[in-house]
Amino acid sequence: MLLQPEAGLLFWMFLSFGIVFAVLAKFGFPIITKMVEDRNAYIEKSLDAAKEANKQLAHIKEQSEAILASAREEQVKILKDAESTRTRIINESKELARAEGLKELEELRKQMKLEKEDAIKDIRRQVADLSVDIAEKIIRNNLNSNTEQMAMIDRLIDESMVSKS
Repeated sequence: MLLQPEAGLLFWMFLSFGIVFAVLAKFGFPIITKMVEDRNAYIEKSLDAAKEANKQLAHIKEQSEAILASAREEQVKILKDAESTRTRIINESKELARAEGLKELEELRKQMKLEKEDAIKDIRRQVADLSVDIAEKIIRNNLNSNTEQMAMIDRLIDESMVSKS
């Protein structure tokens, strides 16, 4: 009998419960409901903001990857340009050196030809001088026979060569 309440106590318990319930229904539940809805809206708003932040982060990541790829492509292009420029400069230098070498070789050939011509002229002049000297000596000696003349010419040529050397 401990657990069985009297009818009056039950009446007052139901009446107090009804009043508290009515007050809560009128004033408490709307505030609690509003707070739960506000909290729900705040959570939804935070989730939307997080989704938007993730989208922006993904977009920024894509942009950074695109920039890195572009930088890599630019680096490869610059390296290729540098390589082609280096090759071109080397080829131009080789060609210039080859042309200079040919030019110097041609100048040396011309100089050698001139020196050869000068040497030939000098030899001809010496031969002419020698011939004149021989003729002069022959005329002076007024030789009578051909053998004497030939012996004299040979002797004079030998003398002239020895004296000119």
